[in-house]
Amino acid sequence: MFFLGCHLSSSGGYVAMGETALSIRASTFQYFTRNPRGGSARPLDLEDMAAFNEFARRHGIGTIVAHAPYTLNLCSNKPEVREFARMTMRDDLERLQHIDHVVYNFHPGSHVGQGADEGIAMIVDALNEVLTEEIKTPVLLETMAGKGSEIGRSFGELARIIDGVHLKEKMGVCMDSCHMNDAGYDVVNGLDGLIEAFDREVGLERVKAFHLNDSMNSFGSAKDRHAKIGEGEIGLEAIVRIINHPKLRHLPFNLETPNELDGYAREIQLLRSRRTGG
Repeated sequence: MFFLGCHLSSSGGYVAMGETALSIRASTFQYFTRNPRGGSARPLDLEDMAAFNEFARRHGIGTIVAHAPYTLNLCSNKPEVREFARMTMRDDLERLQHIDHVVYNFHPGSHVGQGADEGIAMIVDALNEVLTEEIKTPVLLETMAGKGSEIGRSFGELARIIDGVHLKEKMGVCMDSCHMNDAGYDVVNGLDGLIEAFDREVGLERVKAFHLNDSMNSFGSAKDRHAKIGEGEIGLEAIVRIINHPKLRHLPFNLETPNELDGYAREIQLLRSRRTGG
């Protein structure tokens, strides 16, 4: 099955997001676990979560993506920011215990001048504190564009984080087409080579989700500006190759393009029309 969706507002709860997804022919979706620029979260609604699990089973909604807020930075140069990130991640993962099929995606963080080695060590330390045997939700590192002091601009940096985590079986990766293009990975003309490099450095089995985004910026720009599908530097045909690639096509794909619901609906319809083999 082709699990294709987009980023939705969580303001109405899980069932409301599921209903919105179906209304635009999405079979998965992504949402922020809390205010993306702050830290507040909706009150825990176990009834809504249970109802969503049944709703998803009934309507064939695949694995959904819970996205951590942008304010989460496990390798900040400020101790209080790092502690907020650990607390937030711990709370998010406790909440997600009540959702049957979900992955938790986060931006690894920015080292803010401390250096990549120190940043990676801080991220590893935080994950080793937060992750426990009881947590059932896979935790995904997102591939980043390399803007500023971002960690995760290379597959090697992601591999170093995972290698340092004790409970490696809890860890995965969310690929982002815009981010990889902007980081200097050839999404357009070298997808097979990109996949081979990732498999060699990290392991392709770690990829649990994919963000489908065109890019406003050129290859290797390290800028991270998403564009609508077919309107950026990556282009429609390269995105179509991603969704049909035999080593990627099973993943849940989510659009993070600059759209409202009607725009997402058009992009979903377009990509569904270009999907091959079901």
